[in-house]
This record gives sequence, structure tokens and C-alpha cells, in this order.
Amino acid sequence: MTTTHPPQDALRLVIMGVAGCGKSSVGEALATRLAIRYRDGDDLHPPENVARMRAGVPLTDADRWPWLDQVAATLRAEAPVILGCSALKRAYRDRIRAGAGGPVTFVHLAGSRDLIAARMAQRTGHYMPLSLLDSQFAALEPPGPDEAITVDIAQPLPELVDAILARLP
Repeated sequence: MTTTHPPQDALRLVIMGVAGCGKSSVGEALATRLAIRYRDGDDLHPPENVARMRAGVPLTDADRWPWLDQVAATLRAEAPVILGCSALKRAYRDRIRAGAGGPVTFVHLAGSRDLIAARMAQRTGHYMPLSLLDSQFAALEPPGPDEAITVDIAQPLPELVDAILARLP
């Protein structure tokens, strides 16, 4: 299969979706295939946000703006890069695009609440508790085809990565 991708130095790819959808796994697999860096957006949260989430307190828009600005700055400074970021609302994605310093391609990892809850229940060592999953789905404004590539996470990781690569511009 031959796929045309943006020039490597211009690629700013955001893997988005609710907690537990597989952003890190998919982002790392894509980074390996494309031979570019993956950054986990969770690592860009200020300590106050991490403490709130660890305590089971959903973040507000005001909590998220500085984090989203850091996501955009990372995309701007480190392209080519793949970055995992929930980017749940269109306003969040717009803010990332505005500060990224070039085109951003969003890949929405979509899946059922039951599948994602099962995955979250199995993971260890992450500060985001399963109790916040409903707030993530409540905040999610699924992107339309004009805004993102949407893929179903119910498929095995290699097929999921192939599907994303086939749809990159």
C-alpha cells in the first residue's frame, strides 16, 4: 500500500479521544511506523490539573486552557511530532490549531463507553480514575469529517494504525 503523507517536518498529528481510548498505544505505534517522536499530552498538564484528576475532580475549561496552550506550543516547537491529547471540544481543537504554528491533523479514537471502561479498569499506574470517564463522554464533542479522521478502536492495534496511515492527508 502506498500512502502520501505530509512532509515529515510539517507533520503535527494529535491523537484525541476520551481517557482510556488508547491515545498512548496508538500514538507510540504510529510514531514507530512514521519514525517520528510521540509525546503524551498527559505529561504537559500542570501539577494542579493532575492533582484534581487524581482526586476524581473533572477539569473545567479554565483548568484546560493553559494545558491546551502547552499542547499547541509543543506541536509548534517539536514538529514533526505525534501528540496524545483528549481535545474533547471543538473549542479546544481550535485553540490547539491556532497556536500550533502550522496545520494539525486530528485522529479521533472512537469507541463505546463499555469498551473504554473495560480498558481503563485493566490499566495500572495512571492518575485518571475510571470515575471520570462519564465526565469525559459528557464533554466530548465528536469531531466531524471536516475536523478529524475518526477510527473505531474496536479493531486490533496493527489494523487501527494501518487505517490511520491510509487516511492521513
